[in-house]
Amino acid sequence: MRAILVKDGKGPIENLYIGEAEKPVPGPGQVLVKVKFFGLNRMDLSQREGRYPPPPGASTILGVEFSGHVEQVGEGVSEWVPGDDVLGLAAGGAYAEYIIAPRGNLVKKPARLSWAEAASIPEVVLTAFQALVVLAEIKQGDNVLVHAGASGVGIAAIQLARLYGAKTVTATASTKDKLDMLLQLPNGATHVVNYKEQDFAEEVKKTTGGKGVDVIIDFVGQSHWNQNIDSLAYDGRMTMLALLSGAEVPKFNLAPILYKRLRIQGSTLRARSEEYQADLVARFKREALDHITGASGDGKVRMYIHEIYPWTKIQEAHREMEANKNSGKIIVEIV
Repeated sequence: MRAILVKDGKGPIENLYIGEAEKPVPGPGQVLVKVKFFGLNRMDLSQREGRYPPPPGASTILGVEFSGHVEQVGEGVSEWVPGDDVLGLAAGGAYAEYIIAPRGNLVKKPARLSWAEAASIPEVVLTAFQALVVLAEIKQGDNVLVHAGASGVGIAAIQLARLYGAKTVTATASTKDKLDMLLQLPNGATHVVNYKEQDFAEEVKKTTGGKGVDVIIDFVGQSHWNQNIDSLAYDGRMTMLALLSGAEVPKFNLAPILYKRLRIQGSTLRARSEEYQADLVARFKREALDHITGASGDGKVRMYIHEIYPWTKIQEAHREMEANKNSGKIIVEIV
């Protein structure tokens, strides 16, 4: 099969090329999917650079989310048959004509979604759903703060927070265009903060009457740490998904964690067990999938695509994400 490979196994964007790879064969409990579209994620950039190796046993080909047709099923799989339209999550391998996925990581593609929109769901919406609903246990009336609000996961988290009844949803971003977009989304942020120009801790205190936020979804790490702790209300919960500004905070006061009874949890999705991922997908299907539509739909969670690239322009797609120019998902079509 054809696949997007990385010359020398790792390196700069220029090392990406379309080459030949062995077509995978599904084992017991696995499904082979012919990929139509796949989504880009920041982990792809890190893996390409050699900083984020795939989990043991996973494909070394980049990519974790996709949409396509079931091509073949492995032993013991009865819920999927060749020809089924699906979207799915895998530990690797989506930048290719064919991918293997565990049976429980596939979702029937809703007819209301385009193939590109379907490919934009698995990693970002499941990551946001896990962070906000499963781990932070959002509840009706919570005040929520979402960092990197214009990212794919950020946009999903904002809308999911509204779906689950958040009182306020404050989103941070670095440009006026991104902040305006987040306010204009039908189920978007209620408040926005330019984190480069404003103290977001002070801003969320203003919007919550001094209480602070109950939930924070953070991708940034080091540079936001102290303001995050300051932003949290009593019994506040923070889920950390990435460390874009760095992992080491040289000096901070532990006391607020204790006296405010804060709960801070790191989270990953790719390295979770197949059983965990299958349970997460099943809960997502029960609670959220019916509310998801494309950008022109009327769902409470809408999928926003920044741009669709043919896979012959994969280098351009990576450059767009690396430059942090996207508002919404970058999607690639296999042509």
